[in-house]
Amino acid sequence: MKAIAIIPARMASTRLPRKILREIAGRPMLGHVYDAAAACHGLREVIVATDSEEIAAVCRQNGWGYRLTSPQHRSGTDRVHEVAQAVEADVYVNVQGDEPLARPEHLDVLLKLMERNEVQVGTLKTPCSDEDVDNPSAVKVVSALDGRALYFSRATIPFDRDRTGVVRYYKHLGFYAYRKAALNAFCGWPESELERSERLEQLRFLDNGVAIHLTETPYDTVGVDTEEDLRRVEGILRRK
Repeated sequence: MKAIAIIPARMASTRLPRKILREIAGRPMLGHVYDAAAACHGLREVIVATDSEEIAAVCRQNGWGYRLTSPQHRSGTDRVHEVAQAVEADVYVNVQGDEPLARPEHLDVLLKLMERNEVQVGTLKTPCSDEDVDNPSAVKVVSALDGRALYFSRATIPFDRDRTGVVRYYKHLGFYAYRKAALNAFCGWPESELERSERLEQLRFLDNGVAIHLTETPYDTVGVDTEEDLRRVEGILRRK
C-alpha cells in the first residue's frame, strides 16, 4: 500500500496570525508536524501543501518536501485534493499543520486501519479528558460497534440523561486518511447542512452516505488556534 502524507499549511489565520510558522520550543510549528509524519515508516512521502511563498521558502531551507497550491482553496482538504491529482498513491493522509503534538503513532494506527480494503475514509479518536467534555473546541464523536462514526459534534455527545457519570466520551483527532475516490467525491459535493451548522467538514461525508471508520489512540493532541493553545503546547513539549 503506497501511502503519502500531505500537510495543508496556509499563512492566513484569523485567531492566531502566522500560526503555522510560530515557534514552539525553538522550532516552527510546521517543523514539529513534519517531523512526526517523516518518522512514520509506513509513509512513502511527506508533502507540505501551501499557497504561501514564505512557507515554501521555509520548506526549502529545511529540506521538507512541498508543493505550491491554489490560493482559492477554502479548506485543507481541498489543498490535499489538488496534490492528490498530481501525486499517485493508494492512500492520502491529511495531517493538519496546526497539530504540533502529532506523533508517528497516530499515523501508524491510521495506516493499519486503511489496510482494510472496505475503508474509504479513516480517522482517529481518543478518550476525552474531563476538561474537554463540555468544550466546543474539542470535537466529540460517537461510533457504532463496528467502528463506523455515527456523528461528530461540538456538543457533548452522547448525552448522559440519567446523570450516571459512567458515559464514555471520545474526542475526535483531526488526522484523516482517504482513498482517492472518496477524496474526489468529497471535493465535488457542495457544503452540507450539517457541516455548515457544526463547522465540521467531515460531516459532508456522513451527509452523503460515506462511512468514516475510526481507530483509537491513547495519545491526545492539542490543535493550535489561539495564543493560549500555543502556550499550552509549548509547556507540554518542554516538559518532554
